[in-house]
Amino acid sequence: MPELVSAHCPYCGEAIELAVDPSAGSAAYVEDCPVCCRPMQVEVDVVDDAISVAVRTGDE
Repeated sequence: MPELVSAHCPYCGEAIELAVDPSAGSAAYVEDCPVCCRPMQVEVDVVDDAISVAVRTGDE
């Protein structure tokens, strides 16, 4: 079941929520910001039951 994780867009700075499926394990993917539509690099780390998310611009 996906969980909502809060983050901030690295381009526009707006608060966003990302749907993360912890059962899928750690992952890296590109997702467009729902506010400014720019592509963000999303890195999800799942260790035990803890989820951490890092969001970066495409050129970082």
